[in-house]
Amino acid sequence: MRIAILTGGGDVPGLNPCIKALVTHAEARGWACLGFLRGWAGPLMINPDDPESLAEHTMVLDGSVVRGIDRTGGTILHTSRTNPGKVKRADVPSFLSSLVSNNQDEKIDCTSYVLKVLEALEIDALIAIGGDDTLSYAARLHQEGFKVMACPKTMDNDVYGTDYCMGFSTAVTRSVDSIDALRTPTGSHERIAVIELFGRNSGETALISGYLAAADRVLISEVPFDVDKVADLIMQDKSAHPARYAMVVVSEGARFAGQDVIESGEADAYGHRKLGGIGQELGAALKKRTGQAIINQSLAYMMRAGTPDALDRMVASAFGMMAIQLLDQGERGLMMAIRDGNYETVPIETCIQGEKRVDVDALYDIETYRPSIRHVRGLPMFLY
Repeated sequence: MRIAILTGGGDVPGLNPCIKALVTHAEARGWACLGFLRGWAGPLMINPDDPESLAEHTMVLDGSVVRGIDRTGGTILHTSRTNPGKVKRADVPSFLSSLVSNNQDEKIDCTSYVLKVLEALEIDALIAIGGDDTLSYAARLHQEGFKVMACPKTMDNDVYGTDYCMGFSTAVTRSVDSIDALRTPTGSHERIAVIELFGRNSGETALISGYLAAADRVLISEVPFDVDKVADLIMQDKSAHPARYAMVVVSEGARFAGQDVIESGEADAYGHRKLGGIGQELGAALKKRTGQAIINQSLAYMMRAGTPDALDRMVASAFGMMAIQLLDQGERGLMMAIRDGNYETVPIETCIQGEKRVDVDALYDIETYRPSIRHVRGLPMFLY
């Protein structure tokens, strides 16, 4: 067989260990591996008749290439948020001008061309590593009849159909370490710290990180907050603390009651605008209401920077190994998953059949804006 591998969406620690596992186990079976560079932009931008195009958008993968990448963060295949099913007219490669001239839509569906590229490169199967956006297009290719497998990743841990996505453990670890470290300047100056974490639609990263770091208040994407109430509560926390400081953790997708999520810029290929800014807005609002000095800190890319922790290396390696084993057994159209603590698979379409969000009733107190773990027995390891 000849398989292709790509990574799409935001980078997370664990992508390189997954790539290594895929290549190692494929090569052991005598299969060839080709990496598409920059996610779905890889097959979209390739002109198979142009050697320079192939060199720019692909990477031959073998044991010598992937030998040490499991010890590094990010992805050697690079990434993008390209969606070949919805390409802006201006972004369609020039050699596909006929697709634009024959189509009046604002966004062009280039799926037929992607399939031609896969055929021209003699790709037998494609393995996509990504979040729900990247994997939704993998599901599209499966529906078109191409052999596809998927490995879920995201710091938000919000891909529907799996209890765990690679990258989540490292993101939580980075966040907890940073929240702990920020207690030093916050306490020294008797201030209120507002720490913004990634989390568009799911507040699980903020919930678990705030819970483990014992933040005073945690504001999540699922629950709009009353800023006056937050101000009152955080002043109570500050007064009760011997060092007279307080810590607030907030998801980037959290919002003031009655207001929209703070977004900026144009929507990407999957309809998402850039998030970020709620921490600054919240800090300004708290300063106005309390008169206290505020430390604002957005962890942002630091949550996904650096090497993966042991759990993410393990999950990434297992997902990669399992995908190759299942292809070898004649399986196709599956997403690797962890369910009830066990490695499992689900149909690849599962990722687009629902939304994964924090179970507010079981894990959060909407009156106090705090994690509230009602019980643990029977819950997954990350209480989700």
